[in-house]
Amino acid sequence: MKYLIRKPDTFMNTLNEEINTILKRSFDSIFPEYVLEKETKGLTIPIDIKEFDNEYKIRVEVPGIKKEDIDIELNKSYMTISAKKEDEREEKNKKYHKTEFAYGNYSRTIYFPQEVNISEVEAKLKDGVLHLELPKLKSKEQETKKIEVK
Repeated sequence: MKYLIRKPDTFMNTLNEEINTILKRSFDSIFPEYVLEKETKGLTIPIDIKEFDNEYKIRVEVPGIKKEDIDIELNKSYMTISAKKEDEREEKNKKYHKTEFAYGNYSRTIYFPQEVNISEVEAKLKDGVLHLELPKLKSKEQETKKIEVK
């Protein structure tokens, strides 16, 4: 009989992810502005999202993924990042004792509370991290207008 042994940190991460998924599903319809990102099919890409007054800055971990294997679809209010990481192992008749590398299709959709200016978005890949700068779309309500008193 074999037993499944989990490290405490792995178990807690798995438990935390399951709780987050349940909470997101429960509160998405009640508080849609609460959720800034949503997972889609495939493996999850780790991300950092920072919001500033004029822009969003996003960092995406994509180690071992070539820039030509990254696809970014952008709309004013959301962005989907997809990537593909293929197994490069060619060995035959080898027995692996352990493999922790994840291969397959990665995907992540991020929703923005304020629309972004899609014509000014910049994306750079450096050292396995995708850096995105997304300027916010300036709404007419935010512009300042001087009113003349008559």
